[in-house]
Amino acid sequence: MLIRKTTLQDLPQTEELYRRARSFMRLNGNAMQWGGSYPQKEILLKDIGQGVSYVCVQDSNICGVFAFIKGPDKTYKIIENGAWLNDEPYYVIHRFTTGGQRKGIGKFCLEWCLKQGKNIRIDTHKNNKPMLNLINKTGFKYCGIIYTHDGTERLAFQKKI
Repeated sequence: MLIRKTTLQDLPQTEELYRRARSFMRLNGNAMQWGGSYPQKEILLKDIGQGVSYVCVQDSNICGVFAFIKGPDKTYKIIENGAWLNDEPYYVIHRFTTGGQRKGIGKFCLEWCLKQGKNIRIDTHKNNKPMLNLINKTGFKYCGIIYTHDGTERLAFQKKI
């Protein structure tokens, strides 16, 4: 497997991964996190244009996609019922999905991110059990609750190497 920047040519495959992820979440008790259309094509195009979108590729197939962004992130400015591990510069992982077709892809992607930036923050919906398991399995520490741009609650985590 390898991680590389997402290109415009990758857009159809990444949109399909997100479509599958939304469907999976709805079927598994997490209909609220991405609703019916998040992330919209405009967001994906912006991520690609800014060079912060990455794909995981195995056997010439895209099997994962995520945004890896240098902080600060305005949604992480206020954290409730806890605190961040530190106030040092950090990276954020957003819009993370593997499509769920192969085991080990999520862990591979998170470990790649940790090699790029030694201080990472990530968040997810309380009902996103697969993501919560992955975050915990890769050693992230629960830090508290943050609120997204639309005011919805997310569980926030951080890991520093």
